[in-house]
Amino acid sequence: MSIVQLASDLVAIDSVNPSLVDGGAGEQAIADFLATWLRRAGFDVEVDDVAPGRPNVVAIADGKSRGPTRLLCGHTDTVGVEGMDAPFQPVVRDGHLYGRGSQDMKGGLAAMLHAAAGWLAGDRRGAGRVIVAAVADEEYGSLGADALALRWRADEAVITEPTDLAIGIGHKGFSCAEITVHGRAAHGSRPREGKDAILAMGRVLQRLEALDADLQSRAAHPLVGVASLHAGRIHGGTELSVYPARAVLEMERRTLPGEPVDVAAMELAAIAGEISRSDPDFRADVRLLLARPAYETPRDATVITHLAAAARARLGEARLEGTTFWTDAAILGAAGTPTVLFGPRGAGLHSIEEHVVIDDLSACADVLRAWLEG
Repeated sequence: MSIVQLASDLVAIDSVNPSLVDGGAGEQAIADFLATWLRRAGFDVEVDDVAPGRPNVVAIADGKSRGPTRLLCGHTDTVGVEGMDAPFQPVVRDGHLYGRGSQDMKGGLAAMLHAAAGWLAGDRRGAGRVIVAAVADEEYGSLGADALALRWRADEAVITEPTDLAIGIGHKGFSCAEITVHGRAAHGSRPREGKDAILAMGRVLQRLEALDADLQSRAAHPLVGVASLHAGRIHGGTELSVYPARAVLEMERRTLPGEPVDVAAMELAAIAGEISRSDPDFRADVRLLLARPAYETPRDATVITHLAAAARARLGEARLEGTTFWTDAAILGAAGTPTVLFGPRGAGLHSIEEHVVIDDLSACADVLRAWLEG
């Protein structure tokens, strides 16, 4: 099976994350496909549910040399498809493969599968063991990577997220928090009886805007740039003629290496405290929703030097960069497996027109196979 056909077959499988989209298909069908493909390639395969109907697929093969254990990892879930006409009908056009997940990250999955199968069908030199992991839920809570990290370790790991064929050695984290501002419901004609939670939330938003400007004015991290925040969702009130008793804001803070994972809740709590000191009637509750740390690959990690050598041999260069998006590398790295990112070019991450560069699929697979064999 060609790498383009494999990537197309993967795109054709609906694997929308049900934690993001009610009724999402989840990862069962794509896990079944991958398990069959990897068994036919000669790997020993395990399929483990990390939640009901949300499986990881882990394939293992031993090499013929006493080399390092090397792990290839990619996620099988995608974001939703609202606004897309035919998200699961892969289309090849002008050197690109279109469809939901083509870039994020079924193209990368196809490249790592081809690289691993090529290593297995060859002389199995280089790596002492190869582990191929296709994990669930990266687009939401990373249940799959958490489960993988509990059971499996490697000396070197590559996640084939899209990096434009650069080697990703660091990425931002995220910290999501919620603030609920409490008002008092009353008839719209009786201002002395009511307290407007939405207007009070305006003071929170004003301070968040100032904090975001401050974060983005600070010195940039050399790999991943500056920290930032945005207000993701807000709601409140019940009727037009009623003082709103409650307003709720959910915000996301993108974090840099070294920042605490609960920084969003800490900053919201500080803002709420500042407002309440000047307004004793201001009441708010803050809670952390979801957070993941930023990550930097240790600069002495052998995966950097080994993958860079493979990239230079195939591409003529090895670019070391950071990425702004979060990945499962932070989970694998925290568990003791030094991890980098390396994947094909494309565009349209999470958008209505997503695509991956076809030539990059083969180039990515070639570099990864050379890394496995090096």
